Amino acid sequence: MSRAILWFRDDLRLDDNPALLTAIGECDEIVPVYILDERRLERDRWGFRRTGPYRLRFLLESLYDLSEALRDKGGGLIVRKGLPEKELSRLAQEFRCRRLYASKAYTHEEIQVEKALEEYLDVRLYHNSTLFHPEELPFAVDQLPEVFTQFRKRVERYAKVPAPVSPPDEITVPELPDTCIPSPESLGQPAPPFDERAVLEFKGGEMEAYSRLDHYFWNTGSLSNYKETRNGLIGADYSSKFSPWLARGCISARTIYHEVESYEAEVERNKSTYWLKFELLWREYFRLVAMRYGRRIFFPGGIQGKSVNWRDNDKVFYRWQTGATGDDFVDANMRELLFTGFMSNRGRQNVASYLVHRLKQDWRKGAAWFESLLIDYDVCSNYGNWMYAAGVGNDPRDRVFNTQKQASMYDEDGAYRRLWMEDKDKAPAAFMDQYLQ
Repeated sequence: MSRAILWFRDDLRLDDNPALLTAIGECDEIVPVYILDERRLERDRWGFRRTGPYRLRFLLESLYDLSEALRDKGGGLIVRKGLPEKELSRLAQEFRCRRLYASKAYTHEEIQVEKALEEYLDVRLYHNSTLFHPEELPFAVDQLPEVFTQFRKRVERYAKVPAPVSPPDEITVPELPDTCIPSPESLGQPAPPFDERAVLEFKGGEMEAYSRLDHYFWNTGSLSNYKETRNGLIGADYSSKFSPWLARGCISARTIYHEVESYEAEVERNKSTYWLKFELLWREYFRLVAMRYGRRIFFPGGIQGKSVNWRDNDKVFYRWQTGATGDDFVDANMRELLFTGFMSNRGRQNVASYLVHRLKQDWRKGAAWFESLLIDYDVCSNYGNWMYAAGVGNDPRDRVFNTQKQASMYDEDGAYRRLWMEDKDKAPAAFMDQYLQ
């Protein structure tokens, strides 16, 4: 009897999961596993929790949903905390597995884990998080165009997004222990309360991802106005808000892309429907940037290798973190992030520009703060966007935002700033002490 480990990473779904489907097709039994990497629960070089309370809660909810979905198919899920390379080795011995199936990762730490596993397991990796199969692109990854527009034009003309693969009808597993998913409290992070001002109460899991997809596309038709509303700041439907589920792989980019095409065929095709596919291409581009440049996406000078003397002033950075810079538009956005784990795309561009161009602080420290707090943190998109903002990434220009001009354009009546700045009694410092320190 053949048996293999199926290692779930950031692909917490049954639908459109090639690693899962291939494992089931090639093995008599699979052992579904998720490892809470203890390194991601620790603090980084600046003292921030790498996985803060919002993303941790969303992740644990997603694991619960995955375990229920597996159980409905006849399977189960083993959840362990530790180092994946060690825990997976122990599980391979325990269940007498010689092969492991998993999603391919594209950044340094994750690739090092894959290499360690290959020393004692037959590791089969699949592109579960990309739109395209990289080997089917009209260029080699090491020839990735330096500018997004060039990339977009080539893939739109010459590449095809594969159709999502269907979920399995049945999953056969050996006898597994009962699924035990830890609570945030057991991992040292009390779950933060829901703030009524938040754009959405994000809940983890594949079921919630498809519920959001149905809402935004089919129930409200919000997709038809996406291009006009995407720079909004208040409310659930100014943008798709798919990013948290995409980041944890509760839904695939391919699924969303093809659902847009179904919408275009059945409802309407316009600039807004195209623009959502355009944004998925940006996400794809940053993955390819990580593939091409490796560790350079984490260097001070980014992929351009610029020599920049970034400052490191803890007091200045703390004021930015807590929304106390004195720039009301920056501060409102930073307070939204602090109290909800989310910020609009428009806000992210402004606060990043302010940190690196006005305050002259190290962009990597800003990226690390986003990593800690953002519910939709994705390493490739986060570091790709921060390099872009700092002028050390895929845009040779320095994109300096005039935050007050931006506020007058996108928060003309001041409603957003009032929403997040009027409640002075809710002290950011106390919040940070309770949940992040």
